[in-house]
Amino acid sequence: MISIILPIRNEFIFIKKTLQSILSQVVGDKIEILIADGMSTDETRKIIKDYQDNHANIHLIDNPERIVSTGFNRALSVAKGDIIIRVDGHSEIDQSFIQNCINTIKRVDTDCVGGSTNHIANGIIGHSIVMAQSSYFGVGGVAFRKKNEKGQFVDTLAFGAYKRDVFNKMGGYDEELVRNQDDEFNFRLIQNGGKIWLDPSIKSTYYPRNTLATLFKQYFQYGFYKIRVMQKRKGFASWRHLVPGIFVMLLILGTLFLVLKGNPTGLMWVLIPYLSVSFLFTLRELFKMSKSFISIFLLPITFFILHFSYGIGFLFGIGYFIKKWNNTELIDSHFNRELFNANTLS
Repeated sequence: MISIILPIRNEFIFIKKTLQSILSQVVGDKIEILIADGMSTDETRKIIKDYQDNHANIHLIDNPERIVSTGFNRALSVAKGDIIIRVDGHSEIDQSFIQNCINTIKRVDTDCVGGSTNHIANGIIGHSIVMAQSSYFGVGGVAFRKKNEKGQFVDTLAFGAYKRDVFNKMGGYDEELVRNQDDEFNFRLIQNGGKIWLDPSIKSTYYPRNTLATLFKQYFQYGFYKIRVMQKRKGFASWRHLVPGIFVMLLILGTLFLVLKGNPTGLMWVLIPYLSVSFLFTLRELFKMSKSFISIFLLPITFFILHFSYGIGFLFGIGYFIKKWNNTELIDSHFNRELFNANTLS
């Protein structure tokens, strides 16, 4: 049995594609789909109920808290699968995704497996966002955001397939985290001796934000809650998580030095190297011509919004959570371990 958990809210644009990609799996008769809906106000719930009329393995679970972590934990409590997979509502998984997850778990000594995500967006801005999120300069070389020809152990990935006993050992998602729940869980797993394997045979598609405003909000929250992840885990999984915060802090200091002293030197020492690297990575995309010229022209702006929003969120998080550096409590109260264990099939 495979349990697919979808924590969603207001996903009527993509939910049909997501469900069809799951129902089309080559091991479709062994799947249960647990949809934790954050009380959607669009047509999402109607679409799901229409699918339920024809598919008894689709279950709709109310998630009144409207955040991913509580929704995941509610669904996890009733999951029956030997393997549990989290999938987003604005994504599609390859037709052999689950079979390849099963094959990889049998072949590799690991606790979680996953693969690369192919980012697809519409419009000029959407294409620019895809390029930024797939670029080493944009996101620091995150393995699951690029093509991989060989399998490797990684610190995190999207749409992970976990062995059931992982949750007995580790608990559920931390419900204090509005963002970065999966990153914190994966970091917690690794810190406790667990392993995460990225395999090129496991493929999925992700539909990212299509506006710069939503991109700013998304990455501001990533930076903001990354502080709480670091506090809870007493460390950080990668140096790339610190770089945007340092960049924005230097920008602020350089700006203050310019305003107070009239000296632009400090600001130039930050901006010139940054803009130079941004230009080089933009030029690289221009030579590839993988997207429209206008999208490539917008890429430096998209890079800056991505980095600045994450960095400023990171600095705000330091101030907001300043009194919680000694608070490492895991909050997963909506994960019912007793019910989870009662649902074990094997």
